[in-house]
Amino acid sequence: MQGELSEAAFRPQVLTVVEAGSQRRIAYLARSARESGIGRPGVIWLGGFKSDMRSTKAAALDRWAVEQGRAFVRFDYSGHGESSGAFEAGTIGAWLAESLAVISTATRGPQILVGSSMGGWLALLAARALNAAGQRERLAGMVLIAPAVDFTEALIWQRLSLAAKADIAEKGYWLRPSAYSPEPYPITRALIEEGRGHLLFERTIRSFCPVHILQGMQDPDVPWSHAMTLVEHLAGDPVALTLIKDGDHRLSRPEDLVRLKAAIEQIA
Repeated sequence: MQGELSEAAFRPQVLTVVEAGSQRRIAYLARSARESGIGRPGVIWLGGFKSDMRSTKAAALDRWAVEQGRAFVRFDYSGHGESSGAFEAGTIGAWLAESLAVISTATRGPQILVGSSMGGWLALLAARALNAAGQRERLAGMVLIAPAVDFTEALIWQRLSLAAKADIAEKGYWLRPSAYSPEPYPITRALIEEGRGHLLFERTIRSFCPVHILQGMQDPDVPWSHAMTLVEHLAGDPVALTLIKDGDHRLSRPEDLVRLKAAIEQIA
């Protein structure tokens, strides 16, 4: 049975996203609902910047989904994990298009969108797109982990030194040191400039479904004040915010995973 496969043996399916003359092969892992989970919303994982679908939290949710009989889908954006493409070629718009393609292709019925860091921003953008397409019923709820809404502008560009901004303007990229990898992350001019077309904090934000935010107060990448700003902008939808006093950005400790699963179960 699929639920008995090890993580390494669980082979991804692939869908092709064609956009602006380019083709990107997007790898995803999908489990169908079993008897105990039929009638409950499916869950889809939207990972973070430079993360992948086999990360600690995504793998833990997969095991939980097997236990619950829930439908569960996780995937890699282009330039991430097992999907095609160069990371440096990625933009928020491209990763949003891929997220919507996976939702359309690999899921059925209402879904709980679980977005981690950048995935939190993409979840909200996906909700806006689904509503505009007349598919609001696909949204059962959201659980957002350290949601990095507008991060390209608010958390990167506005904090950059003049030297780093000069690198982006002149070379087209800046190498950002990372606490999560021995190699720095390239922050490209395209990522910054294209991201400005998707900023949400300029207006009221709608999720069109209940939202639960999990935010560590020791997060060096997405400060907890950023989560508070998001709550203020989500004035028209039900929102719960859990601040974890000793929590970091990843929120992948055993106690954090318990909170994550409980937040999903509280929605539906």
